[in-house]
Amino acid sequence: MALFSSRSWGDWVAEYELAHRHPVNRFCHSFGIPLVATAVALAPVSLVVPALRVVALVLFVVGWVFQFTGHAFEGKPPEFFKDWRFLFVGLRWWVMKVLGRSSARAEPTAPTE
Repeated sequence: MALFSSRSWGDWVAEYELAHRHPVNRFCHSFGIPLVATAVALAPVSLVVPALRVVALVLFVVGWVFQFTGHAFEGKPPEFFKDWRFLFVGLRWWVMKVLGRSSARAEPTAPTE
């Protein structure tokens, strides 16, 4: 079970992958997701080290530009527009990609929530 749901991580990632098929979108997300995640991780530190505020902000904005550019090529809005939990699924997708894994299923199972 994942993300306060009866769905598995495999189901979430499989649904995410179905909405991210265009190669340009996947490429953009491969860079955008880690930039946003790094910016979020730097945010608390930037409260203590003011010089990092600009760095965190630039990483955050550039990361989202990458992701929305990818969705322009895909022709679909981001999945998190319909469910906020996809913000975390995108990060999980990226980690799996870096580790050389893909989702366990080609198609997600029906949600049972």
